[in-house]
Amino acid sequence: MHRRTLMQSIVAGSIVALTGCHRTDSQFQNPSISAKEGMPAISASASPYIRWRMATSWPKSLEIAFGTAGKICQLVGMMTNGRFAITPYAAGEVVPGLEVLHGVRSGTVECGHTASYYYTDRNPALAFGTSVPFGFNAQQQNAWLYGGGGLELMQRLYADFGVITFPAGNTGAQMGGWFQKPIQSLADLQGLKMRIPGLGGQVMARLGVETLTLAGDEVFPALASGKIDAAEWVGPHEDERLGLYKIASYYYYPGWWEPGTTYELQVSRAAWNKLPGEYQEILKAAAMVANMDMLARYEAANGEALYRLLLGNVQLKEYSPEILQAARQEAWDLYADIARGNATFKQVYEQWRSYRKQILQWHRINELSFARFAFAKV
Repeated sequence: MHRRTLMQSIVAGSIVALTGCHRTDSQFQNPSISAKEGMPAISASASPYIRWRMATSWPKSLEIAFGTAGKICQLVGMMTNGRFAITPYAAGEVVPGLEVLHGVRSGTVECGHTASYYYTDRNPALAFGTSVPFGFNAQQQNAWLYGGGGLELMQRLYADFGVITFPAGNTGAQMGGWFQKPIQSLADLQGLKMRIPGLGGQVMARLGVETLTLAGDEVFPALASGKIDAAEWVGPHEDERLGLYKIASYYYYPGWWEPGTTYELQVSRAAWNKLPGEYQEILKAAAMVANMDMLARYEAANGEALYRLLLGNVQLKEYSPEILQAARQEAWDLYADIARGNATFKQVYEQWRSYRKQILQWHRINELSFARFAFAKV
């Protein structure tokens, strides 16, 4: 099949899947589905049967996060007439939620859906693939990854693990976490135990917080048992599903540590290299569709969920300027400290920082000026 015909089929199939196939998330979770009659797909006669497993970092209860992993699998199945089938597994079913990279690297599974900042202990520069404090919003993150050289940098990092990665979901700007008491000043953070991963966790630690990285299915039990005093997860929709409001009633914003959080598809290089070229292109296209779809679904769901939460006993709070200013300073100091001792981090950070200056200058003109006026009276 010629490349132009293939890509036309991929795009057409992706659009039909997004707009015409009204499937439930439970169907996405079991995506061994052959293409519908008339669905653009590759020629079955020339293509091999391949079966993969996908580990994820998400419990099934998180319908958008786990559903996005399932969507990738479902699209791949449809666009290959069921000849390339990937089955997604929830956190803990095959590997623990925070060990997806290890599962892919070791060959336990062929691919995974996760967030790169869970693995900063392996390489701190991986955080840029997900989100970093006072970094990019979703639009800027996608611009950096797809058009600003970011994905190439991330794929170079992952080459050391025998993995290739693609953006495969974005939560948008996240919330600032659940607390059992008001956090009005830096003094209130001292000694607090909080679930928060990535470089955001390291910034919080510099502000006096005792931080832990926990998978999604571990957050509620830790908060309920008193193992932690506070927790951040994603935003109103997924936070509501985890039930965090039942234990901590103070809900803070903004989530300055994750202004545009990218989830990713991690694929074993060994498994990737065995795929026919058509299957590689289809998998990449499915990840891109999922990346756009997840953001749209979160943006649609979060406002409604926040309204429901506020009808209960949830108290919405904004971080004080004192905390935000201190956190921003600690973030830039942290990046400089890591860069001095880690050449790989320095290379990624300098490229990222240069791109950040460029895109912020543009967005001050075209985005921020509009938002200041249009949203002022909402």
